[in-house]
Amino acid sequence: MFAYPKQAEVDRTVPKAKLYAHGKVPRRVKECFVAQVGEVVWKYKLSPETINLPASEGIMEIQVFELSLRTPELDDAVLLAIDRAIPFPMVFQLAFESQVRYSASYKRPSEVDPAKWVIEGRFETGYTERSSATLEALPVALDLASLYHQIVRRHVPLPPRPGESIADHVARYQALEARRRQHRQLQARLALEKQFNRKVELNAALRSLTQEVEALEKA
Repeated sequence: MFAYPKQAEVDRTVPKAKLYAHGKVPRRVKECFVAQVGEVVWKYKLSPETINLPASEGIMEIQVFELSLRTPELDDAVLLAIDRAIPFPMVFQLAFESQVRYSASYKRPSEVDPAKWVIEGRFETGYTERSSATLEALPVALDLASLYHQIVRRHVPLPPRPGESIADHVARYQALEARRRQHRQLQARLALEKQFNRKVELNAALRSLTQEVEALEKA
């Protein structure tokens, strides 16, 4: 997705055991690591020293990791474990054979304990052929927090509203996904319902949910 500056390159393999130790990874997730992940590489470090942007809002560095996958699918618990093990915002490149997809979570310092991080949500792109993937320059930013927020926004499949904060943008997308799930569930119930009165009630609920979905989608 992004063409990271050469001066930010690290290109260092990260032992899985080190991630297990820092993240207190349960056995099931370790099994997913073994079955689904071949190698974990620390590709880039975006920091004041490497890209000449000042730290801000508790964001001192942004780490970019690449995972070479053994399978096209990856259990989200694996990325969550790495995110928890690394005390910095993370961006992931997920490579399977000749294809690559990208993932980023919205991660912020805890308001209760700034030494801890809260992961609000994760967003992923679909696969593209690595040879044809279009890499963009990093977004223009005045500090690391602004850069990170713009990177996360590029992964969120919902356009931001003018002046909308990253926290509000992420919350709106999560609310939208919740309403979409409810809409699908109601449609399934309606398809099975035999009683006319219940069909009328379900249709009314569907119309209300449709309006909520449209309002949340509106930029």
